[in-house]
Amino acid sequence: MAKLVGDFVWERLYAWGVRRVFGYPGDGINGLLGALNRFGTDKIQLVQVRHEEMAAFMASAYAKFTGELGVCMATSGPGASHLITGLYDARLDHMPVLAIAGQQARTAMGGHYQQEVDLHTMFKDVAGAFVQQASAPAQVRHLVDRAVRIAKAERRVTAIIFPNDLQEEPYEDPPRKHGTVHSGVGYSAPRIIPTDADLRRAAEVLNSCSKVGILVGAGALHATDEVIAVANKLGAGVAKALLGKAALPDDLPWVTGSIGLLGTRPSWDMMTGCDGLLMIGSGFPYSEFLPKEGAARGVQIDIEPNMLSLRYPMEVNLTGDSRDTLRALLPLLEEKADRSWRQTIEKNVAAWWKELESRAMHSAEPVNPQRVVWELSPRLPERAIITSDSGSCANWYARDIRIRRGMMASLSGGLASMGAAVPYAIAAKFAHPDRPVVSLVGDGAMQMNNMAELITVAKYWREWSNKTWVVCVFNNQDLNQVTWEQRVMAGDPKFNASQQLPDVPYHRFAELIGLRGIYVDNPDRLAGAWEEALSSDRPVVLEVKTDPNVPPLPPHITLAQAKAFTSTIVKGDPEEGSMLMDTAKEVLSSVLPGHRS
Repeated sequence: MAKLVGDFVWERLYAWGVRRVFGYPGDGINGLLGALNRFGTDKIQLVQVRHEEMAAFMASAYAKFTGELGVCMATSGPGASHLITGLYDARLDHMPVLAIAGQQARTAMGGHYQQEVDLHTMFKDVAGAFVQQASAPAQVRHLVDRAVRIAKAERRVTAIIFPNDLQEEPYEDPPRKHGTVHSGVGYSAPRIIPTDADLRRAAEVLNSCSKVGILVGAGALHATDEVIAVANKLGAGVAKALLGKAALPDDLPWVTGSIGLLGTRPSWDMMTGCDGLLMIGSGFPYSEFLPKEGAARGVQIDIEPNMLSLRYPMEVNLTGDSRDTLRALLPLLEEKADRSWRQTIEKNVAAWWKELESRAMHSAEPVNPQRVVWELSPRLPERAIITSDSGSCANWYARDIRIRRGMMASLSGGLASMGAAVPYAIAAKFAHPDRPVVSLVGDGAMQMNNMAELITVAKYWREWSNKTWVVCVFNNQDLNQVTWEQRVMAGDPKFNASQQLPDVPYHRFAELIGLRGIYVDNPDRLAGAWEEALSSDRPVVLEVKTDPNVPPLPPHITLAQAKAFTSTIVKGDPEEGSMLMDTAKEVLSSVLPGHRS
C-alpha cells in the first residue's frame, strides 16, 4: 500500500519525539486516525478524551509536566472550535503545544458546506506563531517540521489544518525545483545568558540593597538550587507566583509562599518592605502586590524579552535562562552581613503557618474547606503531583499545601480557567504513571466539564503503574470564588440565581463507573479519609461537604473592600448568619489601626 499523507504525518511526528496525542475522533480526521492505527499505538498513543477542550488542557499540562511538546487533535468544525479554551491555557502559560485539526474537503471549501469553518482565522490568535492549512502532499513535510520547531523553540501554540481528502492522498516528498521547501527534523534549545556587563549591573543593584525580596514563577522551576544559593547570599526571602509553587520547598523558613489575591501575609509584608526586587521567570500579573513604584530597585530575569519590565519598572533586565543566569550572577553578589531582614521574614513566615493552622481548625458548617487541604498537606506522598482548579479551592491550594522537594504542581495560570484540574491530573498520570497525583476541584468546575473526564480515568487507570490518583471535590453548592468577589469587591450580597449550584453525589458517580468514592461531612473524618484515598488500589473521588461561608481572604484587605463586604450584610445576604458576622469582624480587624486579622 502506498504511503498516504496521514501515514507520513505520524512518521514525522514520531521522528520529532512525539509519543502521545490527546484527542477525540470525527470524520474530519478519519484519514489521520486510520494512519495512526496502521502506524501503531505502541509508538504513538492516542488518549481518547470525553471532550476536545479537555484534550487541549491535557496537551498543555503534558507540556508542563514533561517539558516536551504537547499534542492534541480534533475533527473539523465543532471539534476544532472546542480546542480553543485549552489552547489559550497553553498560550498564556507559554507552553509548547501543537493542535491538529481536520477540515472539509478542498473541493467543498467556500461552498457553505457542513462543518465548514474558517479554521485558519479561528486559530490565528491562539496559534499566531504558526497556523497553516495543508493544500498539497509535498507541503506537509515542512508544515509539520515548522509547527513542531516553532512550538518548541518559542514555547507557543501552533496549529496545522488537514482537509479530510488530503489526508488520504498518496504522500510525496517535495520535488527538487523552484517553489518547494525541503525541511528537516531536529531542535536543541540554546544556552541563553545575559552579557557580562548586564550581569555586573544587576549585581551592583542587588548589592546596594539591604532588604531584597525575590519573586519566582514557572521559569524558575528548574532552578531550585540556584534560587536558594542567591537568596542565601542576599539574605532575601522568596515569594512564589502560582505557577512557581513547586520552584522552592516550603520547609525553607524564608519562603513566604504565594503572592497576590491568593497569597500570604508574609509575601505582602516582604513586597511592601523590600528595597530591592529580584523577579525570576514570572509574569505575575497583579502589580498592586509588588513594591510601590520607586520604592525598590528592580532586576528581572526572563527568557522572553517581551515579559521584561512589564509588571514593575526594572532597573536591569536580563534576558536568559533562569538557571544559567543565576549561576553567572551568583559570584558577583556580595554576602549580606546583616541578616536582620532575613530574620524578620522568617519570624513572619513562622507566625503565618501557625495562623493558617488556626484558621483551618475553625469550626464550620459542616467542614472548613481550608482544613481539607491542611490535612492533606502532611500526608502527600513523596514525588506527588498536585493540580488545582480555579475558584476558591485555588486559595487553599496556594496557601495550605506545603510543597516538598521532588513534587510538581500546576494549574491554569494565565487563563485561570475553570475545568482544568481533572484533565491536568490525567495528563500528569500519562506523563508520569509512576507518580501519585492529587487534584483539588470545586463543585462548579466538576459540574462544568470535569465530571465526564472521570470516565477517561476509568478507561485508562489500569495502565498506570502507580494507581494513586485522587480528585477531591469541594461540594459547597456555590460558585464560591465569585460569590466572595461579589461581596468584597462589588459590595453586593450573594446572588442565588447565578451562584447556587445543585447538589450532586460525586462520590457515588465515581462508584458507578468503577472508581472508589469517599464522602466526608465531618471534619474529624478528614485525616482518615485522605489516608484511605491515598492508599487505595484504584482512583478515588473524595467528596467533602464544605462550608461556602469560610472566606478565601486575600493577604491584605483595603478599607474600601472591608466596607463593601460589611455592606452586604446590611443589604441582606442570603447566607447571613454567625459565620458571615464573624468574617465581617475579621475583615474589619485587618484594616483598623492596631489590629491584625
